[in-house]
Amino acid sequence: MRAEQIEYAGWPNCYRLASERAELVVTADVGPRVIRFALAGDENVFKEYPEQLGSTGGDEWRIYGGHRLWHAPEAMPRTYAPDNGPVAVEPRGDALRLVQPVEATTGIQKELDVSLAADEARATVTHRLRNTNLWPLEVAPWAVSVMAPGGVAVVPLPPRRRHEESLVPANTLALWAYTDMTDARWTWGARFVLLRQQPGAPAPQKAGLSVPEGWAAYARDGRLFVKAFDYVAGGRYPDLGSNVEAFTNAEMLELETLAPLSTVPPGGEVEYTERWALFASVPPPASDGEVEWDVLPKVRTALSG
Repeated sequence: MRAEQIEYAGWPNCYRLASERAELVVTADVGPRVIRFALAGDENVFKEYPEQLGSTGGDEWRIYGGHRLWHAPEAMPRTYAPDNGPVAVEPRGDALRLVQPVEATTGIQKELDVSLAADEARATVTHRLRNTNLWPLEVAPWAVSVMAPGGVAVVPLPPRRRHEESLVPANTLALWAYTDMTDARWTWGARFVLLRQQPGAPAPQKAGLSVPEGWAAYARDGRLFVKAFDYVAGGRYPDLGSNVEAFTNAEMLELETLAPLSTVPPGGEVEYTERWALFASVPPPASDGEVEWDVLPKVRTALSG
């Protein structure tokens, strides 16, 4: 699949991968970012910030929208190193590699490898952090998808078992100081945690979980976006053991996954891969039963791929 160089959202140097089923657009003027992922001819599943599109330069970090690569654990100002400058684009067969200049404030270089399936609405995104410092760094690749507003995130819980069958914890749940478990945007189900994005909601919400099942999803307006990833049993995950996090505010919802923490030596690198899939005609779920009926069949298809 050959990438087409296009103008997109005010940025003159973008690259589009397209098939009969889906399309994906990355920016080269800032980033590395995947700014668009959609079913063919359909709307973007990612949030875009119109007032920031086409912007370049400056020392202030901008969210832009789309999908980005961060390094965990989150810290200010380290995590928020601006990515407002151009990135190199390297064709890699049927994939694109986006290479950011080394971050001046961290000594970390970010890369994204992006490919799109020829016959299905699937993409593969590999996230890479390279340590150019003279000392080791403890970091984890952190894949952040900024989803369009009005949908619901779906995060699976490990299989439930009876008390006498399991006397040890099955997974972790991390709450932030501003997390309100009584907020109506949450549904704490027996098998799934749901978080709804509510435009204009007054306060943000966030939670992190350990998800050995290796997937998380976002449903909105009949479209289902599924992230699949590898879970490392025994891995030292950031944020009290979280490999999936969901954050929402008045404008969007971020569906985030994380790799385990690694000590990266000077000149070394660490990488982490997500596999994306898009499906149509999937209603946003409001309960465990609706997830099992409407979402899980699509998730199984995504995982089998």
